[in-house]
Formats: sequence, structure tokens, C-alpha cells
Amino acid sequence: MGGVRPGAILFACSMNAVRSPMAACITRKLFPQQIYVRSCGARSGAPDPFVDAVMQEIGCDLSSHRAKTFEELDESGFDLIITLAPEAHHKALELTRTEAVEVEYWPTPDPTLATGSRDQILESYRSVRDLLMERIKKRLAWSPAPSG
Repeated sequence: MGGVRPGAILFACSMNAVRSPMAACITRKLFPQQIYVRSCGARSGAPDPFVDAVMQEIGCDLSSHRAKTFEELDESGFDLIITLAPEAHHKALELTRTEAVEVEYWPTPDPTLATGSRDQILESYRSVRDLLMERIKKRLAWSPAPSG
């Protein structure tokens, strides 16, 4: 870790419906126009209303997000691929065997497995969102803009 901040990052999870779009949106919010960011999944998933709710709490809008698989990405040339689920990690390693791209695995809980009341489920999503925010800040050496 450390060194030069990557200019292009791909976040990948199982279905590109929860964790990877959260991470991509957080990165765009923390590093506006500084890092090219995309997300994808090992498989395609359906939109998740809990994601929209918890991301709106921090000023991120994912309402227009549409899930993409690795195969549906029309970009390449990422400096860093961050995988958030085992399935995505294996897929990323398989697809980048012949490319000079760094792949990091960040084991991240799947909040869709949460049960209980709506509030308990939302809390699980918030926990994942906050975990991703901290990891992104640490990995990409974020510091708030000076005020004044």
C-alpha cells in the first residue's frame, strides 16, 4: 500500500448490486474528478432498495445504477481492481493473468444476508457502507480539503 494513488479503479463484488456500487460511489464522492472509478460483478444482480436508502444518507445517489458483469465492462486499463467477494476475486485474477494490474481482495460482509426488522437490515447495510468508506480513505490516503 501507499505510493502513488491509482488513477483508475474497478470495484468488483458478486452481483454489482450492493458492495461494489457502494464502494465506487464513495470513491467518487471522496475523490471527485481525481480517480476514474467503475464497478462490476461476477454475475449480474437486481437493484437493491436498501443500498439506495443508506447511500442517500451520505449524499450518494445510486438510483440510476445498473449492474454490469466483468464481461459487460466496456473499459479496461485499470490500475487497481479491488474485489469485495471471493467469487469476484477469482474472476478478476482469471481475467487479469496477462495484464499488469494490481488486484486487492477486501473481504466484505454481504448485507443482503441480514435478517430482522427493516431497521436491523438497514443497519447491516450502513455497517458495510461505513467499513468501505474507512478502507477507501485508508487505502487512497484521503484527507479532507482544508477549509477557509
